[in-house]
Amino acid sequence: MPELNLILLGPPGAGKGTQAERLREDFALPHISAGDMLRAQVSDGTELGLKAKSYMDAGELVPDEVKGLERRLTAALLIEVPDDEVVRRLAGRRVCVKNPSHIYHVDFDPPKHEGVCDQDGARLQQRKDDAEETIRNRLAVYHEQTEPLVGYYERVGLLRRFDGQRSADEVHAHIRAALATLRLEENL
Repeated sequence: MPELNLILLGPPGAGKGTQAERLREDFALPHISAGDMLRAQVSDGTELGLKAKSYMDAGELVPDEVKGLERRLTAALLIEVPDDEVVRRLAGRRVCVKNPSHIYHVDFDPPKHEGVCDQDGARLQQRKDDAEETIRNRLAVYHEQTEPLVGYYERVGLLRRFDGQRSADEVHAHIRAALATLRLEENL
């Protein structure tokens, strides 16, 4: 398997970003996150960011204009998490207003002082797209527009499923094992 080309699928809050970062480190892969790129555009106030913001604030998918990379897909990795767990994970998330990479969770990883970033003392806030109503809309959009890809990748034999309710370390171990199996199968 000379080149790994992976797609991570799953509802918002399933842990795709966490697993993508770990896979990037493990295999020196580039991680392309449309969500991160769009949030940066919004933050910078670019024309693209202004267009994307209305979709993002409503919990809708930003229309996809870029296609056709012409690369062979190695696998589609589906991290499955029930909707109620997604809501619990995302609605409890808080980010630092000074540095959005400082992320906390009211239940799983609370700051030492409620509403205050441990690292720089700035105020913590809930992102607009983490409000429960927006999360529910994001889930509806996921089920309608993205989830059909699951069936497609399953039919063409590329789908691998992972239980996203397990710890991030367990999910990572299962993904690595699945990729090792794929490499063995390709070398047979």
